[in-house]
Amino acid sequence: MGHLEYSEAKKVVVKGLMILGVVTIAEVFVALFGNGHIIHGFYLHKIVFYPVMIGLSLYKAYFIVYEFMHMRYEVKGLAMSVLLPTLLLVWAIIAFFQEGTSWGKRRELIHQKDKETIHETQQPSETGMLDDDRTYQIQ
Repeated sequence: MGHLEYSEAKKVVVKGLMILGVVTIAEVFVALFGNGHIIHGFYLHKIVFYPVMIGLSLYKAYFIVYEFMHMRYEVKGLAMSVLLPTLLLVWAIIAFFQEGTSWGKRRELIHQKDKETIHETQQPSETGMLDDDRTYQIQ
């Protein structure tokens, strides 16, 4: 944008802000419509709702980086040196969520087995009382 006159650059910025405003209004409308706030009782299914919201957000991020951070006007090598680490960051976030979910499920399974073990060791004896000499160990 350094080669543009002031009035031309101003038009480019205003056009960019208008595009971002329209996309933001579309995101808000989809969010309100999809969650049943505009038409009560109508909800968009997650299969439709999530990709639309993610797509609109990614478009805004792309537009901001390429227009306002001037990546459109840079050489391809510099643009890739910025964008590729960003893709790795997104991959890392997805991997951490996957690992956290897996860890949480295993932890819940361990707690469930511990409860079953405690329940099995606390069975009453023939007299109806718990044996005093039992040791209750959690494995």
